[in-house]
Amino acid sequence: MIENLPAAALEGFLLGASLIVAIGAQNAFVLRQGLARRHVFPVASFCFLSDALLIAAGVGGLGALVQSWPRVLIVVTLAGAAFLFVYGIGALRRAIRPGELSSSGAPEPSLRAALATVAALTFLNPHVYLDTVVLLGSLSARHAGAGRIAFGGGAALASAVWFYGLGYGARLLAPLFARPIAWRILDLVIAFVMMAIALSLVLQLF
Repeated sequence: MIENLPAAALEGFLLGASLIVAIGAQNAFVLRQGLARRHVFPVASFCFLSDALLIAAGVGGLGALVQSWPRVLIVVTLAGAAFLFVYGIGALRRAIRPGELSSSGAPEPSLRAALATVAALTFLNPHVYLDTVVLLGSLSARHAGAGRIAFGGGAALASAVWFYGLGYGARLLAPLFARPIAWRILDLVIAFVMMAIALSLVLQLF
């Protein structure tokens, strides 16, 4: 059977987008970096390249291996929940003492710190393995050869469009976030999202 490569790529793009475009810890962090205009390109690139790597692993057949390591997923889940809770507390503290979009007079977090944070938000989230590696990997099995590659490429493209769009598109909201109250609301939402995800991760173990 001859694969319809554009159709396989489109399927991968739509499925990838449906998994990525959601209010989550990683997206909240990229949004905040975009609003503050701090390390947007490296942070968005890290998210995209991480997704592309995991999608490639899933399409390549790693999904079955991940499913056979339930204890590893439990450890990742607990570590991720702890990290998200701590990050949520930090967002709550920022909400109590809101800052302005202008960073003048405030120390800017280093690139290393930003990348370390987004790495933890990415790889300590067990859903990233279940969604990109297991789910997309399983769905890609419906295609063969070049069709499977096109499917994975479409999913990776969705990740690139989303993270670069979120990071750089956030600046369109800059006038709104020039007011401290807007940052307070954003950080309250981030704190709620982080803690809710942390709680849901722990509850999934029971």
